[in-house]
Amino acid sequence: MKILVTGTAGFIGYHVATRLLQRGDEVIGLDNLSDYYDVSLKQARLAHFDGHPGYTHIHADLSDRDAMEAAFATHRPQRVVHLAAQAGVRYAAENPHVYVSSNVTGFLHVLEGCRRHGVDHLVFASTSSVYGANTRMPFSETQSTEHPLTLYAATKKANEQMAHAYAHLFGLPCTGLRFFTVYGPWGRPDMALFLFTRAILAGEPLRVFNHGRHKRSFTYVDDIVEGVVRMLDRPPTINTRWSGDAPDPGTSGVAPYRIYNIGNERPVELLRYIDILQQCLGRTARLEWLPLQPGDVPDTEADVSALAEAADYEPKIDVAEGVSRFVTWYRGYYGHQDGPDHDTHGRR
Repeated sequence: MKILVTGTAGFIGYHVATRLLQRGDEVIGLDNLSDYYDVSLKQARLAHFDGHPGYTHIHADLSDRDAMEAAFATHRPQRVVHLAAQAGVRYAAENPHVYVSSNVTGFLHVLEGCRRHGVDHLVFASTSSVYGANTRMPFSETQSTEHPLTLYAATKKANEQMAHAYAHLFGLPCTGLRFFTVYGPWGRPDMALFLFTRAILAGEPLRVFNHGRHKRSFTYVDDIVEGVVRMLDRPPTINTRWSGDAPDPGTSGVAPYRIYNIGNERPVELLRYIDILQQCLGRTARLEWLPLQPGDVPDTEADVSALAEAADYEPKIDVAEGVSRFVTWYRGYYGHQDGPDHDTHGRR
């Protein structure tokens, strides 16, 4: 099958493209190699596809309407996995326009490409951040997501609503996956595990927000990829299950559309996560206690029962094994103890 994967220079996109190539699919990769974080890391990911007969790369920006139309018209993908986006919760306070350009306008261009060129299934990345002000755990697709706490989350909520409109109006099967705190080899330098690893090896203090009283559904990247690929092969149909007088928020009575949580159902305390990392590195961290950051939520916990029912999905990698694998990759990739010299956004 010919599959367009956006964001193949990114963390999850790289892993998804690798898995699809391994199973024999043809992958059209699209990425603009933005400088939000270290571009050399993105180039190193893409280098793994050099010379692969099943991979074709397009250097393009999601917000470039003509380039996106050309990508669809030229390559005619049968299915699309849309993972490219401006990521990061806190960076939106510095550069909000790029979030709307990439995540909203860019997503519109993806939807239009799918509609105009007969794509038979669009799988797109959403986020647990859409749960926003919700405090009832675990987070379930049946809960309201009307109160996002960050612009990033708001753009992803917009994606879900835009996809439902296209599914209804044009019969485009759409599946949105709400990722919960993904980590693992080739991860993003702006995320906690990467930042903590670098700081510990450099002898610098860890900036621990909310005084470490976080719990997260940390999910190893291979478990995310497994869910993405399983759902790619299962285009949704119109689901007529209703909840009271309105459709279930995670599905639809009028469109081939579905939203799923994808993550680990066993949340881990942040201090436990740090403790595991210290053991893997053989180093002791110095902790700098800080208050909760604006837009952060204290806890996340994923209810993935719907995905388990739909695709027999169950995460396999526990946090101790996952962190160990990341540390092995990190030391191997950087080839020395201290790792990269980067700021809080992971730029060199």
